[in-house]
Amino acid sequence: MIIWTGFILLILVLLGIDLGVLNKNPHNVTTKEALRWTGLWVSLSLLFSVFIYFAYTNNWLPQGSHVLTGKEAVITYLTGYLVEQSLSIDNIFVIAIIFSYFNIPQANQHRVLFWGILGAIIFRGLMIGVGAVLMESFTWIVYIFGIILLYAAYKMLKSGTHESIHPENNPTIKLVKRFFPVTTKFHGDHFFIKEGKLWVATPLFIALMVVETTDIMFAFDSIPAIFAITTDPFIVFTSNIFAILGLRSLYFVLAAFIDKFEYLKYSLVAILAFVGIKMLVSHQLHLPDWLSLAFIVFALTVGVVLSMLKENKTKME
Repeated sequence: MIIWTGFILLILVLLGIDLGVLNKNPHNVTTKEALRWTGLWVSLSLLFSVFIYFAYTNNWLPQGSHVLTGKEAVITYLTGYLVEQSLSIDNIFVIAIIFSYFNIPQANQHRVLFWGILGAIIFRGLMIGVGAVLMESFTWIVYIFGIILLYAAYKMLKSGTHESIHPENNPTIKLVKRFFPVTTKFHGDHFFIKEGKLWVATPLFIALMVVETTDIMFAFDSIPAIFAITTDPFIVFTSNIFAILGLRSLYFVLAAFIDKFEYLKYSLVAILAFVGIKMLVSHQLHLPDWLSLAFIVFALTVGVVLSMLKENKTKME
């Protein structure tokens, strides 16, 4: 319990630093600045694997029936982190469309992402808790999760461009308008303003709600994916949270030129299909954790390299 409390306090401190430093004064986040923050979040995520090693080597956490060594725990944590980070790339596509649709000023985008991801941390924590209970209580649930992942891979493979997504059709917008009057004008970085005796929602708040519900939809794919790697609740939670924490800065790094990575979509399809199949055969065949990590790295590398080769070829023509 002390370890869990300590981790949650660490996340709150990191979020406080983020809000107090990066978002203290709304501004346009440059690619250089976003790269520095992305490097910081990735470094913290990797550094946490050192803690994972000692925590599992010294049995600081209850592990249930399947006991992990320090080395196994680190490989499992890194694999889970990489899976979640990979799947968040598709989320970035959609967030970019949401910001474009609502014409969110670049200076206010980080504020929306910050509060959106804070909500995502809370919701995913609840989902992970429910998922852990289901995995422990019903062994057959692993097949349901496997089918969900294979369907998600099929859906991603068959989907067209992300321009087919229509934020205006999100039911969240209609729900917000039922409870609050909504203004079409921006008022700095405020989510609400007071007009007379009424509190009025700004487009910034509407965009925040759409980002929140979009992340919930993505969580239905990513949470089963992490359970395909491990059912250890601490590793599931920490790897997921660190991946989410880096999403904001990663968005500002990738959003401007993410369309250039044309083949990355197929890498994500391959990863979803792999972890889905792994879940379906988990009771008959145990695949080593290092193999999962190697496959994920290989799939991402191939997608990036092929995309860059095609981009260079297009420029030459």
